[in-house]
Amino acid sequence: MNLEVVLPILIPLTAGALSLALWRSVQLQRLVSVVATALLLVASIWLMRSTIDKGFLVVEMGSWPAPFSIVLVADILSAIMIVLTGMIGLAIAIYSLASTPPGHERFGYYPLMHLLLAGVAGAFLTGDIFNLFVWFEVMLLASFALLTLGGERAQMEGAIKYVTLNLFSSALFLSAVGLLYGMVGTLNMADIAQKVSRVDDPGMITVVSLMFMVSFSIKAAAFPLFFWLPASYHTPQVAVSALFAGLLTKVGVYALYRVFTLIFTQDVEYTHTILLWAAALTMLTGVLGAAAQFEFRRILSFHIVSQIGYMLLGLALFTPLALIGGVFYIMHHIIVKTNLFLVSGITYRLLGSYDLKDLGGVYRQRPYLALLFLIPALSLAGIPPLSGFFAKFVVVRATLESSEYLIAAVALLVGLLTLYSMIKIWAEVFWKKVPEHVTDVRRLNGEIREKRSWAYYTPVVALAVCTLIIGLYGQPIYMLAESAAEQLMNPQLYIAAVLGGQPE
Repeated sequence: MNLEVVLPILIPLTAGALSLALWRSVQLQRLVSVVATALLLVASIWLMRSTIDKGFLVVEMGSWPAPFSIVLVADILSAIMIVLTGMIGLAIAIYSLASTPPGHERFGYYPLMHLLLAGVAGAFLTGDIFNLFVWFEVMLLASFALLTLGGERAQMEGAIKYVTLNLFSSALFLSAVGLLYGMVGTLNMADIAQKVSRVDDPGMITVVSLMFMVSFSIKAAAFPLFFWLPASYHTPQVAVSALFAGLLTKVGVYALYRVFTLIFTQDVEYTHTILLWAAALTMLTGVLGAAAQFEFRRILSFHIVSQIGYMLLGLALFTPLALIGGVFYIMHHIIVKTNLFLVSGITYRLLGSYDLKDLGGVYRQRPYLALLFLIPALSLAGIPPLSGFFAKFVVVRATLESSEYLIAAVALLVGLLTLYSMIKIWAEVFWKKVPEHVTDVRRLNGEIREKRSWAYYTPVVALAVCTLIIGLYGQPIYMLAESAAEQLMNPQLYIAAVLGGQPE
């Protein structure tokens, strides 16, 4: 057995069970959380090294051969996503030591966090389309519970919108799985990929592919059914918001990349054209929504939507360069967006608000925090030499090479409007003076010392350093994205690895 494939799922599941067993001891739960996420990161690096060396790693459950068994499959794309899951999980675990209210910790915060990480890892590694649905439901259960911890009215309103749209997505996903199974008689994704071309009714395959597209697009917060995200992501504790912002929508993006490069490639001109315009509209609507907001986390939430458009654009163009750009963009965005939410949490602790009109003066009192904001903010806008510049550059270049000049213009315009939003946050939160109506600025003036303040800043500094490294030393990351794109463009390699080297 390739143990490194199983560990990213087994570690958080074990940590979640152990946290439940330690229900009465919050201190031990905190220790388990940090140790487990650190082990998850180590295991994910091991998995990455193995996939780089071997290309594909396959684990067949119950000693049954594929396609009869449930399989876990790791290729370079899924290994990248697991490494990012480990990085974000550890960052959130450390940040939670200082930011999570005691009441949340006593009511299952840490078990739910580990359950969510297990669901994310399972979705990235499964090679079975039905089990992908199962892992999505694990994530939905854990994320809904995390979203409602505290029971505030805004949280409940956001959670209702969140769960309603995601349950609709899940129902559509399950219906599509049932129809697909009825046509090909298998749930193994590699087996589906080689049998789907022999279905007598190709039009029905296209219909099913659109059902998958809509379902995964909802989970990725793509146009037009994205409104659940900005309605909910700003409502929970900031560590939960950051965890959601970094990982949840990327599972939907990953699912789109997986099925529309492996399974549904029979009618690319039709399906990927729909993805192309969905990507453009996702970019535009998200960035315009952000421009109209004056609440820190709502601005960032709308920008999750707009940046999802760039990732979908890489898939929609379906060229080697575009897929490289899309994978590169996913890596960059997970780190940057998580970091921006973590910074917003620190400013909240300093001034007690997320509303821009109630914020100000941070640059004068905390210049280092202003710098820690600028690094991910300018990267998100695509300013060189940060990671976002190279991610946007590759995607836009691929768009121009495909002669999609209008879409390229939209991508550049969205970059400028993203910069506008980041400048607005900088001017309101960091540069202007503290508003006169804000009287309690003791934290900002240093009169209140936060317990475990190192837990706030350690993950923010670490993620900012990652952003700088990707920007200044981007060639290894580009080569990694290139290797992932090569595998995506050659689905026969995946099929042969899963089915024992004998694709039909």
